[in-house]
Amino acid sequence: MSVTPGQMAPPFQLSDQNGHIVSLQEFRGRKVLVYFYPKADTPGCTKQACSVRDSMAELQRAGIVVLGVSPDPPAAQSKFDTKYRLGFPLLSDPDHTVAEAYGAWGEKRMYGKSYFGIVRSAFLIGERGQVLAAWIPIKPEETVPNALEAIRAD
Repeated sequence: MSVTPGQMAPPFQLSDQNGHIVSLQEFRGRKVLVYFYPKADTPGCTKQACSVRDSMAELQRAGIVVLGVSPDPPAAQSKFDTKYRLGFPLLSDPDHTVAEAYGAWGEKRMYGKSYFGIVRSAFLIGERGQVLAAWIPIKPEETVPNALEAIRAD
């Protein structure tokens, strides 16, 4: 079951790539784009993260803070951040509790086999913690444009 616009965003506290605990609550009063990606330093995830990095000035002008979330451990997130100079929090959700709370964990298929994993998705959260928009699934290149369009429409 996934969160939908109008609902309150599930709260969370996760370690970032530097080992700091990041809480959704600390961004209250700001818009937050939380996006879930399957694995650091893979083609689609790199494309998505670099798109966010390259659009950071525009996202900040729109008042949006970005948090990336994957099951990768902080050390892998740190290497990913360093390699591509991402410069925004990458959060570690190894037991996929937060992904499940948002509906970003589900059944996937590859090469005829079924397995569970991160469904690439994004959620725009408003200043009071409500979900403004949700995209499940989302293509890597759609993450930033969808968020900016949702802000313009708000």
